[in-house]
Amino acid sequence: MRIANLNGRACLVTEEGAVDIAKASDGGFGPDPMDVYERWSDFAAWAAQATLPEAVPFEPADLGIPVPRPPQVLAIGVNYKDHAAEANIPAPDELIVFTKFRSSLAAPNVQVELPSDDVDYETEIVVVIGKEGRKIPKADAWQHVAGIAVGQDYSERTIQRRPPVPQFSLGKSFPNFGPFGPYVVTPDEFPDRDSISFHAVLERPGEETITLQDGDTDQLFFPIDESIHRLSQIVTLLPGDIIFTGTPAGVGLSRGILMRPGYRLTSTLDGFGSFTNEFIAAS
Repeated sequence: MRIANLNGRACLVTEEGAVDIAKASDGGFGPDPMDVYERWSDFAAWAAQATLPEAVPFEPADLGIPVPRPPQVLAIGVNYKDHAAEANIPAPDELIVFTKFRSSLAAPNVQVELPSDDVDYETEIVVVIGKEGRKIPKADAWQHVAGIAVGQDYSERTIQRRPPVPQFSLGKSFPNFGPFGPYVVTPDEFPDRDSISFHAVLERPGEETITLQDGDTDQLFFPIDESIHRLSQIVTLLPGDIIFTGTPAGVGLSRGILMRPGYRLTSTLDGFGSFTNEFIAAS
C-alpha cells in the first residue's frame, strides 16, 4: 500500500493513479493525511478489505508532504558502516540522535533555496510511526511502523559545525531541507524489510549525471527495529512521528560536491518511486 498527500488530501496510490481516501471510505476517514496515521490500525484494517473506485492520474508536482504535521521528527547520525568509514568516525555504541525542526519538512518535488555555498545532501530512509509506544521490544518494533519513504536531510555545514558546540538541528532546518516521499510505502510491500535499497543521482548543467549515494539498510549499525527499540527507551513514539534513519557513504563533504543553483538531485526508493529537488540561489 502506498499513501500520498495529493493537494492536501490523503490518497492511496496505485499503478493507475490516486484514489481519494475520504471519498473511497464514504467519510470514514477525513481528507487530512494525518487522520490516516493517527488512526492507523483502523485505516489499515479498512484498506485491507476496501473495494476502491477507479484511480485518477495525477501530477508529481501536486504531491504534498506525506506526513504534514508529525508530532516529533527524530534523526539518527552515523548509522551506516560505510559512512562512518568515510568520515573516519568510530562505530557508535549508542544511537546518535538529533532533530530537524518541523518547519524544514517539505513536499517531495520542491525547489530548495540555498542559504549559502555550504549545503550538503544526505539521502536517507524515513520511517513513519503508526502506533504509539514506549520501551518497545525489538521483536515488536515493526508493528509500530506505518510505512517507509526516502528523504533528504539537507545540511548547511557551516552552521552545523559552528563553535563552540555543533548546531546539528539548526544547520539541518532551513525551509525545504527535509523533503521526503514521494509516498509512504507499507512494510509488507518490500521483499525484505531489513534490506531496503535507495539511491540519489545529481544532474549538473553541462555535465554528466552522476550517482552520489547507493544505500541499503542492511548496512545500518542500528537497523530500523533496533533503532525504534532504542529510541523508545527514552522517547514515547507517537502516531505520525517520522525518523530519518541515517545516510550511507557518498555525502558531499567526502566527495567535494556541494549544492549549487541549477543542480537537480533525484532521490529514489528503489522500486517505489522518486522525487527531484532543484536548487536555486537565495533571493
